[in-house]
Amino acid sequence: MGTLGMGALAQSLRTDRGGRLFLGVLGVAMLLVPALNLLPPATSALHLSSYTVTLIGKYMSYAMLAIAVDLIWGYCGILSLGHGAFFALGGYAIGMYLMRQIGTRGVYGDPVLPDFMVFLNWKELPWFWQGFQSFPFALAMVVMVPGLLALVFGYLAFRARVSGVYLSIITQALTYALMLAFFRNDMGFGGNNGFTDFKDLLGFSLQAPGMRTALYLITAFALGATYVGCRLIIASRAGRVIEAIRDAENRARFIGYKVESFKLWLFVLSAVIAGLAGALYVPQIGIINPSEFSPANSIEIVIWVAIGGRGTLYGAVVGAFLVNYAKTYFTAALPSMWLYALGALFVVVTLFLPQGIVGAIGGWSLARRRPAQA
Repeated sequence: MGTLGMGALAQSLRTDRGGRLFLGVLGVAMLLVPALNLLPPATSALHLSSYTVTLIGKYMSYAMLAIAVDLIWGYCGILSLGHGAFFALGGYAIGMYLMRQIGTRGVYGDPVLPDFMVFLNWKELPWFWQGFQSFPFALAMVVMVPGLLALVFGYLAFRARVSGVYLSIITQALTYALMLAFFRNDMGFGGNNGFTDFKDLLGFSLQAPGMRTALYLITAFALGATYVGCRLIIASRAGRVIEAIRDAENRARFIGYKVESFKLWLFVLSAVIAGLAGALYVPQIGIINPSEFSPANSIEIVIWVAIGGRGTLYGAVVGAFLVNYAKTYFTAALPSMWLYALGALFVVVTLFLPQGIVGAIGGWSLARRRPAQA
């Protein structure tokens, strides 16, 4: 099984020039970024600040989220406008662990209750916070909570054969409902402030340069593993069925494939990837609040994928990095212009580059090779 899987992956990567390039760049970044952060002195022109390392790690967690959306939208035709919910749930799960680690170092010095609970006069820890002092338990929740929500939601939606724009609207309603719920103080998740002021992870300070570098490397490895895993799925027989469902769902159902089952397990897998991305995002950024559930965030994820190139996986990574770098620049240089810039970028890509940036580059490259072959 392992040999066959690696053989399929190798065959897939041989025909996936963009994927090979992405993995090569990622490998170089895993070596170069930590070296430039830790080795040169802070006064050196070659020194890479911890802020920049954290920023790249943030983009990488977004890239994982973009791959999760591209997996279901680009290859199965499921347009989810609610994947920000799974990302946020994964972030909240690891955030609960980080809050439990603060202990007496909090503002109120309570060894058990987080500061926001003390402020709200809570007398004891809610039952759903039990176990989050354990990292393995929190990691399990990072996977299980988004996965179970996706399983229940997907089972009901796909069993009722909800698809297209109707499914997109329902997923958007899901994340909006969760946002409203998490904004409530009595939910026990910090209300509109969420979780912040994290101290350490597994006993190591989150502010230490070594820990920031370690989180960066873990995120980079997770991004690479996510890409390889998704590419392996697409290269498999199941991947061909998934693409058939995208292109002709009724025909695939008529042939005898259980379309709903394929959609469901892929949707759950995508939600788990999004949850893991959220769990990698929170320790690096240092905060998680209900704004992560905002429907606008989920729509923005779809824009990343569309701009980069739907149905390529590495195009989703390109879109995530490009849009978020532009967001970082515009929100600092021209904060009032960011939304206009994003809207203009999306319109230009939709009208002139319908296959996204990497799709257009691939088309131009193919067009240049054809005369030579002729």
